[in-house]
Amino acid sequence: MKQTLAFAAIILLLLSGMPCLAAPLGTAARTVIPVEVQQIINVDYRRVKNSDTAMAMKAKLLPPNMKQFEDALKGIGIVPERDLETITLASFRAKDKSLQIVGVAQGEFPRKKLAARLAKQKISAKKINDTPVYPMSGGMQMVFLDDYTMVFGDQGAVQSALDARDDSSQSLNANREVTDMIASVEAGTVWSVLDAAGTQAMLQSALGTASNLAEYDTVKKRVLGSRYSVDFDRGVDFKLNVVTSDSMTAATLSSVLKAGILFKKMSASDIEKTAIEDTTVDSDASRLVVHFKADDKSFQTLLDAPMFAAVTH
Repeated sequence: MKQTLAFAAIILLLLSGMPCLAAPLGTAARTVIPVEVQQIINVDYRRVKNSDTAMAMKAKLLPPNMKQFEDALKGIGIVPERDLETITLASFRAKDKSLQIVGVAQGEFPRKKLAARLAKQKISAKKINDTPVYPMSGGMQMVFLDDYTMVFGDQGAVQSALDARDDSSQSLNANREVTDMIASVEAGTVWSVLDAAGTQAMLQSALGTASNLAEYDTVKKRVLGSRYSVDFDRGVDFKLNVVTSDSMTAATLSSVLKAGILFKKMSASDIEKTAIEDTTVDSDASRLVVHFKADDKSFQTLLDAPMFAAVTH
C-alpha cells in the first residue's frame, strides 16, 4: 500500500480492506460463516441511510463485491435501500488455504414474488446440499435460507457456507476467539472483527515504514486479534481495539503507532493534520486502543483528502 497517514490506513483498511457498513450478528449468519474466518464486517443499512455522513462514506468506500451484489439484487427486484436491513461480509480460509468471501443479507424478502420474477427471466436454480441456489450477475450465486436471510458469493463460497450450515464442516459458532470479540462491538452502526493473521496484516500495512522497526517485528506475533466500531449519532466516532497477549506488547504497539503518526504528520495537508490531532493512540492493559472522533463536516471534507484517495485506489 502507498505510504499514507497511519490514521487513514487504519480506518480505511478496516472500512475498505475487504471490504464496509451494522447490528448484532443474527443466528442464521453465524451458522453459515465457516469457522476459519479472517474478518467479519457487518453493515446496518437502516442506520446508515439515516446519516448523510455514513452514506457519503459508504459511497466513497463501497467495495467492488458489495456494489456488485447491490446491482445483482436490483436485477431480481430487490431495492437495497428499502429492503435490506444488514449485510455481513466474511472472509475465510478455504480448505486449500485460499481466502474466499461469503456475504449474508438480512431483510424482508418476498420469496414467492422473487421466485416468479426469476422464473420469468428464465433464471433456474441448481441444488447444492438439496438447497436451491440461483445464479446472479457477475458470476455470483444466491440462496435463500428463509424469508429474512440470503447468502451470496461465488460457487465455492456458497458451497462452504451451506456445508457449515449443514454441519459438514464447522461454523463461526466453533470459533470462540472471534465470537468473543463480536460481543463487544456488534451494537455499532459499523463494526468488524479480525483474527490474529488478519490483524497482523492490517497493522503492517497501516504502519507503512514504521512496521520495519525492530520493536514491531518483536511484538507482531503476540497480536491476537482486533475489533472496531463506527457510529454516526454525533459526527463520526471510530474506536479500534487490538488485542495482544500482554500489556508490554500493547504498550510497544502504541509507541510504534505514535511514531508512525508523527512521521506522517510532517508531510500531511492541513485537513490531514486535523484528523491526526483528532486521533488518540494508547494502551489499556493488553489492548492497543485507537480512537478518532470528528464532526460531520470535517469528516466529509476528509473523505476528499488525498490520503483517502491513496488508500482506496
